[in-house]
Amino acid sequence: MKNNRYGFTLLEIMIVVAIIGLLAAIALPSMMKARLTSQQNACINNLRQIESGKEQWALEARKNNGDAIVTTEVDLFMKKPPVCPAGGTYTYGVVGTAPACSTTGHVF
Repeated sequence: MKNNRYGFTLLEIMIVVAIIGLLAAIALPSMMKARLTSQQNACINNLRQIESGKEQWALEARKNNGDAIVTTEVDLFMKKPPVCPAGGTYTYGVVGTAPACSTTGHVF
């Protein structure tokens, strides 16, 4: 009698699961780093847009360096008010200074 068995043994399935787990363990840290880098780049781009909006507002409102900013008026010079992708908050500062983000590492 011929005994034809088809399928995988428990050992083969365990080896495949172990290989998949190993690949996931290798890939996850680099994916987390890529996520943090993309959030930082998006935040820096938002800071550039804020600076551009501040400059345009200051030019139109005839403000000088050191004058206070009205954030609601500056936001009108952008498509929408910027939001930090990492959950931080933006401080616009005064005319002539760079805006800042409350998240560490997000520097313009």
